[in-house]
Amino acid sequence: QGQFVESGGGLAQPGGSLRLTCHASRMITSTFNPLAFGWYRQTPGKQRELVAEIDYSGGTNYEDSVKGRFTISRDNSRKRVYLQMNNLKPDDTAAYYCNTPRAPGSWGLGTQVTVSS
Repeated sequence: QGQFVESGGGLAQPGGSLRLTCHASRMITSTFNPLAFGWYRQTPGKQRELVAEIDYSGGTNYEDSVKGRFTISRDNSRKRVYLQMNNLKPDDTAAYYCNTPRAPGSWGLGTQVTVSS
């Protein structure tokens, strides 16, 4: 099992919502808390791209195509990072992963998001 366990993906209609969860199951809290985390997505034949990032203090950054639609958040006590995805579009279809952008560790299995009517 990788360092991160992603869940919450599935099939959604355009305009729908999904909430992804990343559990840093193998980290201890003192390691988790000061780290920045990011959600990435990847489609076949393309490079993995960072779509949302959150730093230790809760500051966030988003890739332009998801601004206003996606919200990243974190729960340090539960060692979890979330991605709330609203107003989903077919172009959001991808496998989604989480990791630490400053120094990426091993990748988890990801969670598949499919947006289709």
